[in-house]
Amino acid sequence: MSSGTIVLGAGMVGVSVAWHLARRGHDVTLVDRREPGRETSFGNAGIIQREAVRPYPFPRDLGTLWRVLPNRQVDIRYRPGGMLESAGPLWQYWKNSSPDRYRRIVPEYASLIARCLDAHGAMIEAAGAESLVRREGWLEVYRRQSALEARLAQAEENAAQFGVRYRALDAAALADMEPSLGEGLAGAIHWLDPWTVADPGALVSAYAEAFEREGGRIVKAEVETLSGGDGHWRVTAGAETLSAASVVLALGPWSRQWLSRLGVSVPLFAKRGYHMHYVSRDSARLNHWVMDAEVGYLLAPMRAGIRLTTGAELERLEAPPHTQQLAAAEARARDLYPLGERLDAEAWKGARPCTPDMKPVIGRVEGQAGLWCAFGHGHQGFTLGPATGELLAQMMAGEAPAIDMRPFRVDRF
Repeated sequence: MSSGTIVLGAGMVGVSVAWHLARRGHDVTLVDRREPGRETSFGNAGIIQREAVRPYPFPRDLGTLWRVLPNRQVDIRYRPGGMLESAGPLWQYWKNSSPDRYRRIVPEYASLIARCLDAHGAMIEAAGAESLVRREGWLEVYRRQSALEARLAQAEENAAQFGVRYRALDAAALADMEPSLGEGLAGAIHWLDPWTVADPGALVSAYAEAFEREGGRIVKAEVETLSGGDGHWRVTAGAETLSAASVVLALGPWSRQWLSRLGVSVPLFAKRGYHMHYVSRDSARLNHWVMDAEVGYLLAPMRAGIRLTTGAELERLEAPPHTQQLAAAEARARDLYPLGERLDAEAWKGARPCTPDMKPVIGRVEGQAGLWCAFGHGHQGFTLGPATGELLAQMMAGEAPAIDMRPFRVDRF
């Protein structure tokens, strides 16, 4: 009889699952074609977003749809091929974003977000990664007073319902905190709870090293086959054939194709994103992570330079990169902050694995004994990886998980 667990995917989610299982004494092998934290976990904005209690809904108001339609925005762009390929999931996404459905989804989603800081904290301590993390929150900047006031009203609701902490900044207070930002800003929301990470890929790598210290093994190889069932699974990866009693699929947007080969359908689609690093001009300094909320990009003072991250691109997963969205974001960002020259030879591209109901897929696959899932975290895989790992390890051990996991089950679609 096989024993042990194979975790497929070494991003933030997969590494966190592997670490939690190893801490419980499981024999765990972590498999990925790249080093840990080199895919989407590498290129994100580097925020552990305790404030992000509301997932991103599909825009349904005519004003937003009319704005997005010309396909020249920074926050969202689309490609016909990508829209066509994901037409079914996108239609379900639109339906789940109706006010009634979304209202039911938010508290379920927020139950995961509420666990993110404690879960990361335990892994940061175990990994000795304190030097990578700042606990000073981040800034959501607004140009129009009306937009700022609308967002502050929602922030107050989130504070009352989900315990989110924030501080309202007027233009003068924002200028005190970030004197290098441009003029004409109405103010900002300073989200107080989130932690920021100066090198997201390095944090995942540190977690992976902590996993190895727990006795875990990492195999760097392309997964070629996955087969088995009834508690006996086989994975071929490079020159190795691995056997285990259980397998965890944590392959982000690639999880769908592997489940499909096993006869399991999950309506997953990708939101792609880009980043670039820059130097600062004129002795400028960025003290916090800053989001230009009405435009839809974020600036982050990373180890590698000022990282500019774009919004979402609806496109086929493996389609070539399209750099127009990044160029548009860069042009707007230069009005907000004195960006200098580019530091990267080419733009980085990644893909966020998204589900139509905006909630991740966490749990066992019915009818496939020993097969478990941990993917579909959308914009928050970096935030939710450790919490997902903790909860899935509890489920795999037959324990009652810390929260109700029924909203995240595999067969809910």
